[in-house]
Amino acid sequence: MSWFESLILGLVQGLTEFLPISSSAHLRLTAAFASWDDPGAAFTAITQIGTEAAVLIYFRKDIARIISAWSRSLVDKAMRQDHDARMGWLVIIGSIPIGVLGVTFKDQIEGPFRDLRITATTLIVMGIVLGIADRLAAREEAGGKHRVPKERKSLQELTVKDGLVYGMCQAMALIPGVSRSGATISGGLLMSYSREAAARYSFLLAIPAVLASGLFELKDASEGGHVSWGPTIFATIVAFFVGYAVIAWFMKFISTKSFMPFVYYRITLGVVVIVLVSMGALSPHAGESGG
Repeated sequence: MSWFESLILGLVQGLTEFLPISSSAHLRLTAAFASWDDPGAAFTAITQIGTEAAVLIYFRKDIARIISAWSRSLVDKAMRQDHDARMGWLVIIGSIPIGVLGVTFKDQIEGPFRDLRITATTLIVMGIVLGIADRLAAREEAGGKHRVPKERKSLQELTVKDGLVYGMCQAMALIPGVSRSGATISGGLLMSYSREAAARYSFLLAIPAVLASGLFELKDASEGGHVSWGPTIFATIVAFFVGYAVIAWFMKFISTKSFMPFVYYRITLGVVVIVLVSMGALSPHAGESGG
């Protein structure tokens, strides 16, 4: 991997990680369209450490408060009813599905799941799901002639059951094209949570999974020696700075705007990829020789 490739891929990772359009799909497609080697699942996981570092800094006050309350709840039973303490447990519970499925299907994630036909299909399907969730949320919020506007749920109302549903949605993002934020936000909207609540829990829930995945890949790559460390570290740093700017913008955007622009983009990109693969202009395994 060249330094130029790492710069572009770092920018792509930072720009797409927090938007509901799938960063893993965009890294894969960027390499395919540019005729570069597939950066691989290890590169994706490691550069995601950069974007998750942006989450840690952006939500540092929330995270510090949650960790403090959760730690105290281990010895103080009264603290277990505290919202922040409960949130700590709910993040742990919600992280279980992706941890189990990530280990179970590791070989498929790093191999067959990276087929561009699968990526394009998941871009379209999950785009439609996000669109339906967005429309239903907007309809409830606006009400109508014969409907009273319905107040959406906040994170104060998050239950263990809902946390597990969020976790299952996040686990779907193991397949490139699904999008971690897209799947979890869609799940949250369908469970009647507000846009801000769905996005906030989505970002908090991603922290353990992404950091664990990145550290696991770091260890695996160190032993296997199949990662270009200089360019990968550079891409991770680029992803951090770009990701921080994007998350700050996105949290403001979702408070008043619809997700439909992302829906249209996902479906259009997915259709373009399917057409190119069907015409033979793009191989479904483009760039996979790079591992």
